[in-house]
Amino acid sequence: MARTDADSWDLASSVGATATMVAAARAIASAEPEPLINDPYAASLVRAVGVDFFTKLVDGDLVLDGDDASAAEFMTSVMAVRTKFFDDFFLTAGAAGIRQAVILASGLDARAYRLPWPEGTVVYEIDQPDVIGAKTAAMEKLGAAPTAERRAVAVDLRDDWPAALRAAGFDPDLPTAWSAEGLLVYLPPEAQDRLFDNITALSATGSQLATEYHPDIAAAVRNRSQSMAERWREHGFDVDLSELWYTGERNSVVDYLTASGWSVTARRRPEVFAEYGRTFPDSEDAEPQRNSLAVVATRQ
Repeated sequence: MARTDADSWDLASSVGATATMVAAARAIASAEPEPLINDPYAASLVRAVGVDFFTKLVDGDLVLDGDDASAAEFMTSVMAVRTKFFDDFFLTAGAAGIRQAVILASGLDARAYRLPWPEGTVVYEIDQPDVIGAKTAAMEKLGAAPTAERRAVAVDLRDDWPAALRAAGFDPDLPTAWSAEGLLVYLPPEAQDRLFDNITALSATGSQLATEYHPDIAAAVRNRSQSMAERWREHGFDVDLSELWYTGERNSVVDYLTASGWSVTARRRPEVFAEYGRTFPDSEDAEPQRNSLAVVATRQ
């Protein structure tokens, strides 16, 4: 179903289902012989959502082949590297003395429970009410305890999320570590700019931000995503990723943040892979993401 300005979702539908897909990839990556990441909650969270396709994948009850297997292997590799990048970002920010973190569009992100946050850290998770509620309930059922003070902020990022964040106790006078992971392609170009404007307005000097920038990746992979969606329907999963992304020209994250008073560094995806001892694949599936950037910015 195509996106609308007022659409909503849970973890089994629309944009929310992509959070479950990413959690499945993290679960599979965590079970590799020499894993780059360790997310002990990912598989259980996928099972709690109950999308049969992803549950079978993480439990090993569904073995993909051909193009499906190749695409799944690439996605798992990308998510492992991406997860490691954002994990390291938060750990580095904590080591630098930052004790306030905000995870935007947190989905099934379990960092508030699995990272060794410094004492006194407050982690804010922002997402749709149904998503926040389902994850909170699932983690409670697992008996998982946050490793920082976790404050869930149930609000749509298209609404006045800065006000909701402040109401939850966020202090804009303190340096903050922000993450916008796997988020920007689900925002229209103007909403991307508005997101960064809000982050900038809430960020004290020394705040840090990690995000990604994909130069119109939605258009580049639209046909391949539609083909993949058709095959996945055979397994009972009926979400077409190509309908969830917003195409069209958007401002470069690097340029926009720089003009907004941030000091920005960016690395292409193959460089991030190499940093973690991985080789970026030389394949048709991988090519649209070759120029994607991993971005870290510091508020001046």
